[in-house]
Amino acid sequence: MSRRRVVVTGAAGKVAGQVLPALRERYDLVLLDVRTTDRSGAEVAGAQIADLVDPNRDNYRHYFQGADAIAHFGFVGSSDPTAGNDTDLRFRNEMANVQMAYNVYQTALEEGVRRVVVASSNHAADYYEPLILDGKMDFVDPNGRALSDNYYGWAKEVYEHLGFVFATGKQARPSSAFTTGAAPQAGRQLEVVQIRIGGPRETDVEACRLGDLRCMRRALAVYISDRDLQQLFIKSIETEDIRDEQGAPFQIFYGVSGNSHAFWSIANARKVIGYAPEDNSEIRFQREIAAHIAAHIAAHQQQQSDNRPA
Repeated sequence: MSRRRVVVTGAAGKVAGQVLPALRERYDLVLLDVRTTDRSGAEVAGAQIADLVDPNRDNYRHYFQGADAIAHFGFVGSSDPTAGNDTDLRFRNEMANVQMAYNVYQTALEEGVRRVVVASSNHAADYYEPLILDGKMDFVDPNGRALSDNYYGWAKEVYEHLGFVFATGKQARPSSAFTTGAAPQAGRQLEVVQIRIGGPRETDVEACRLGDLRCMRRALAVYISDRDLQQLFIKSIETEDIRDEQGAPFQIFYGVSGNSHAFWSIANARKVIGYAPEDNSEIRFQREIAAHIAAHIAAHQQQQSDNRPA
């Protein structure tokens, strides 16, 4: 049986690096990025240079030819809403990311690629997170309305909405620049999966101030292990039928492990692609949880003691 050909964008990035080992085992990969080294300066084997923000798609369409799927991790700049005050720079960075998402979708459509799996983010709906942590909401369903209060999250929303346009097939058409010689497939539905990645780190619980249960809860809720993240991408690439109830081949999945503290639903990922997370942050970080709880109790007892009348 022949191996799938999968294009990985942003292949030198951190999150792509966490998924790549599993992808290398299963697929023939085309690795694209604007650099060939990872954050540590190590060469990423097989990485090739491609600027996917460039609106001239003929400069990189050959990488997409013959591919079964795209795993899109590509990202321009650092627009963390907590970093710096240059709002214009953050907005321009995100507009470049939107342009890149369009280029990836459109080139995939033109070159007959079956599916695009996008590394979206929990920040696409991060407006709700403080409401949950403050007890004003309980849960977020990925099929609900996405709302963010920052440009980074807004851009992730746009990736998702734009991906849905391509999944309907009503607006997305092959360009007149389509050069492969194949007959145009007007109205073809591009299959699209958005993965709202949570916290793919082992350090979030420990990074919370000892006894800060609010911070701890958030860290436990969003955690995803490398093996669960890899499973989620593989099943999002390989599951044959991802159509929704109206027939659009489009899904949004939250990228978290099977966490007891989760406040983002993964029920649709379990149902549609058979996602079966192997890890649970409550078990993975049980020692850290115990330390946080003990510190919280001790602080509460000290406060009560301080408040007693002399």
